[in-house]
Amino acid sequence: MMLKHLRRALKEYLAYYLGSRTHLGLEKDAPEPRTVENPDLGPVASQPVLGGLHHRYYRAAA
Repeated sequence: MMLKHLRRALKEYLAYYLGSRTHLGLEKDAPEPRTVENPDLGPVASQPVLGGLHHRYYRAAA
């Protein structure tokens, strides 16, 4: 049972690490590049990742 939890946590961290976390060697971009969102799209909202240890920020639709 604990092994399933560990696998799920590692899978979620890997997705966060590759898709959201910035890297200085990539000029503060993620390994999986993402588009810069226009400030006119709406206010900034956050989504908790890894049980709230980290957050992913995005523009919420107005």
